[in-house]
Amino acid sequence: MDLFDSPGTFTSIPIEDGALALMARLPLPYANEDILARLIAETPWRQESIVLFGKSHLQPRLTAWYGDASYSYSGLRLDPLPWTPLLAEIRAAVETACGLHFNSVLLNYYRDERDSMGMHSDDEPELGPDPAIASLSYGATRGFVLRHKRNKRTVKLDLHDGSLLLMSGSLQSNWLHGINKSTRAIGERLNLTFRYVV
Repeated sequence: MDLFDSPGTFTSIPIEDGALALMARLPLPYANEDILARLIAETPWRQESIVLFGKSHLQPRLTAWYGDASYSYSGLRLDPLPWTPLLAEIRAAVETACGLHFNSVLLNYYRDERDSMGMHSDDEPELGPDPAIASLSYGATRGFVLRHKRNKRTVKLDLHDGSLLLMSGSLQSNWLHGINKSTRAIGERLNLTFRYVV
């Protein structure tokens, strides 16, 4: 059976030292393109500077942080915006699908193929041990790359419009993940990563 014939159901992806599952399409009562357009239009996007290896760099994408708690990574502190009705509805659907509670979401807006996300782990102390991260995608398909921290094995997944990826177990302790730039033209993509900040 093709994974994308079964929207609303998680399919486990075999991976060592962690847990990974993909849902072809998160059930919501709106068209994906409408959700994408509304989120792009309604979000107060920022291009933050982060510190890597002692140097400050502008992130190669736009971001926004919503939720109930502040969050810090790469020398950057994010204070949350209040949940909008649309984000609260999406969060409820993600929580129902995953059977988990999330109190924050990071929105990443990839404007085209030149925007990217460097290899990293979501392993900040305020996420607690073995955090569950639910990653919801809208818009253009982008390749998602995972690389094991010790044996350097890589796993590559295409994250399609409306798909929901759940990373859990010890995945963040053992793997890095990111989105590479591309040499071919790619349209805009929006990614929402739901998490629970302790």
